Amino acid sequence: MGGGLSIPDAGERLSRTCSFSDSVRRLRYVSGSRGEALDRLGILRVRDLLLHVPRRYLDFTRTTKIGLANVGSTVTVVGTIDRVTQRQPRPRMNIVTVDLFDETGTLSATFFRQPWLFQQLHKGDVIALSGEVLFYKGFKQMKAPFLEQLEGSGGSSGYARVLPVHPVGEGITASWMRRIMSAALADVGDMCDFLPASLVARHGFMTLARALREIHFPSTVESAQTARRRLAYDELLCLQLALLTRQRIDLGSHEPHRHTIAGPHVAALRAALPFSLTDEQEAAVSDILADMASPRIMNRLLLGDVGTGKTAVCAVALAAVADSHSQAAVMAPTSVLARQYAEKVGPLLDAARVPWALITGATPASERAAAAARIAAGEISVVFGTTAVLSDDIAFAELSLVVIDEQHRFGVNQRAGLRSKGAGADLLTMTATPIPRTLALTLYGDVDVSRIRKRPVAGAGITTKVVTPENLDIAYEAIREAVDQGRQAYVICPLIDAGDDGAELDDVVEGAVTQESLHAAVSTRDDLVRSVFPNFNVELLNGRMSAAEKDDVMTRFRSGEIDVLVSTTVVEVGVDVPNATVMLIYNADRFGLATLHQLRGRVGRGKHPGTVYLASAAREGSTARTRLSALERTSDGFELAELDLKLRHEGEVLGYRQSGGVTLSISDLATDLDLIEAAHADARAIAEEDPALESALHRPLAQEVRSRFSVYFDETERS
Repeated sequence: MGGGLSIPDAGERLSRTCSFSDSVRRLRYVSGSRGEALDRLGILRVRDLLLHVPRRYLDFTRTTKIGLANVGSTVTVVGTIDRVTQRQPRPRMNIVTVDLFDETGTLSATFFRQPWLFQQLHKGDVIALSGEVLFYKGFKQMKAPFLEQLEGSGGSSGYARVLPVHPVGEGITASWMRRIMSAALADVGDMCDFLPASLVARHGFMTLARALREIHFPSTVESAQTARRRLAYDELLCLQLALLTRQRIDLGSHEPHRHTIAGPHVAALRAALPFSLTDEQEAAVSDILADMASPRIMNRLLLGDVGTGKTAVCAVALAAVADSHSQAAVMAPTSVLARQYAEKVGPLLDAARVPWALITGATPASERAAAAARIAAGEISVVFGTTAVLSDDIAFAELSLVVIDEQHRFGVNQRAGLRSKGAGADLLTMTATPIPRTLALTLYGDVDVSRIRKRPVAGAGITTKVVTPENLDIAYEAIREAVDQGRQAYVICPLIDAGDDGAELDDVVEGAVTQESLHAAVSTRDDLVRSVFPNFNVELLNGRMSAAEKDDVMTRFRSGEIDVLVSTTVVEVGVDVPNATVMLIYNADRFGLATLHQLRGRVGRGKHPGTVYLASAAREGSTARTRLSALERTSDGFELAELDLKLRHEGEVLGYRQSGGVTLSISDLATDLDLIEAAHADARAIAEEDPALESALHRPLAQEVRSRFSVYFDETERS
């Protein structure tokens, strides 16, 4: 070949690109136990491996000599082992101590419950340690630092490079992960780039092949960050395109409904409102009505914090359906909330002469049958309900608007099931869960978003206080005073029964959970009746009760018959009892900020101020206490959501566990706002130009979208 330019064969590059979807076990060094270890990490395909990015880097180009390492600083040092010792001060507590030196000094490193290190490390080995430098008994020390065993000896001069540290698990070490990754990049790393060249050039990105090499084996720490941005953009763009493609598939070729938005029913409902809509509410109404009148099917999310008046905005849209001689269905996650919709919006619809019905699991059979007949005949314009409206016996004459409240609490098939009852129906989803802008753009990229931030009525206000288990008497006394003054209180528990394992609780940031025992609603109610509030009427509400039982309890609580309601988070969404002024939340560190913010919105809704007590054993300065203190400091749900996003994974911020959902592994929603906005805009432009991604330019991108986010397409096909 001489010194001429070698151009790889295009067919070879294409075959390497196609191998991305192959099993990871086709790669060198991946077999047997290592293959099983990768399986446990969720690494099943070659693509999964190459996108398994390092969690940190050891920068050996910036190592610190032991003698120059300042106490209290976090550094990387390279030295030669002088001695390795092992001791076992008590059963199941093994301590390995490694003494190392360089030309400037000595340092001791201590490792806990890692007995294999005593066999693995030997005098004369060269190792790297990364951690905080401590001072103990006259010597510099590190406790449980990151350790990397370097081959050979001769000090740090031969290791002037950036070493990646990949997430690993049982059965595979960091060094083996690097070896497997290096082999994979050598064998299939020279792949075609699925991004159109125009996007790569516009954003100044690395090519895909270079980005993968630099993220795993960077020349500098800065180049690793540049590579991460390219791969993060890829992840965000593919997710946005998956959402938009799913929306196109969901809507199919249905003709949209062209609603009448300025008819007599809308005018009558506006006149029936006991207040004027705020500017933000009017803006949301304008967005929704414009969508309903447009020649495309609406897919809009209405975001509004607790008490911002989303219900009034929704009512205007329901009246427009009546003006259009069609029907609307409003689906709520609980029968309690469905009934509240009927109680709040029903009188407004009555005033506007819009016929409506309520259907839940507790609706008597005869009443349900009569309502179903009127719905099928088109005599009822608006149906409020739970998943009961999905039943086969509920058929609409012409369903043109679907409203889903707290939509993330329904499964994909449930949402699709309701929408399938009306071909081409507009969709309005609502949530009182504050969602950061970056999260809304990312997880709802296929949705137009309207926000209401300010409350129309400020209310009497809420004070939030953190109390320790030892100071619970403060909360108990506040509840006694409130009840003595004719008001009511909530007591919230994380579990229903003492036998529950807490698996359904919010995921909180690692290390934030205390060892405090979890309170169960059933036993807590009994304890309160027996020893704390023996003279009060204390009742129980939880998700395992039947719809009729829950309705009965809430009816009695709203009427004032119940003094203290012991409940789980079933009261989190929408429950409105203006006379309730005090709330005590046990084990508050087991809930996300969004859930806690929703819960405290249940008090202080009337003319009397509310007080919320967050009971937690979390220590001052801990991450859990930081989260709870934020609730003491602010009542702005969106500010809390931004903080929650920084502390927890994006899939958990919504206050629920994603079931089979998508997790973003590379992008950081707390810091990548520019990438999120760019990916959102680019995806919209691509989808508008080529909705099915059928052009030759977009086919590689379409394949990548499908491969990464098949869950969206699988769900669509199943539904």
